[in-house]
Amino acid sequence: MTEFLPIRDGIAVPMSEIAVRASRSSGPGGQHANVTASRIEASLDIAATTALSETQKQRAMAKLGPRVTAVAQDARSQARNRELALQRLASRLAHALEVPRVRTKTRPTAASRRRRLDEKRRRGDTKRGRGRPFDDAS
Repeated sequence: MTEFLPIRDGIAVPMSEIAVRASRSSGPGGQHANVTASRIEASLDIAATTALSETQKQRAMAKLGPRVTAVAQDARSQARNRELALQRLASRLAHALEVPRVRTKTRPTAASRRRRLDEKRRRGDTKRGRGRPFDDAS
């Protein structure tokens, strides 16, 4: 068993900081499910972890709250559900730590400006055509 859960490049959470609980599953297993605690819940206290910097903690808590949890009850075996729960926990944390790219401002192209003005002209012609017909015979 590894001592660290890799989150993404350069970030790994010690397994000692992750609380893993087992309970009875409502998932697959038939009669077997009644006697085994195969449901796994893995949780991490973001504020108390030593693996993240303060800015990473703030970013993660803003998106996930002070505690991140992942539950797995897909498989019959407790070991497989443990793997799945830890993978989901790492995935959630990695997603929360992503820094959004800053949008660079761009100017509209000449073609897009031309298309916009052509469409405005067509729309104006359509609306002008809806008016009362002009009668110059009177």
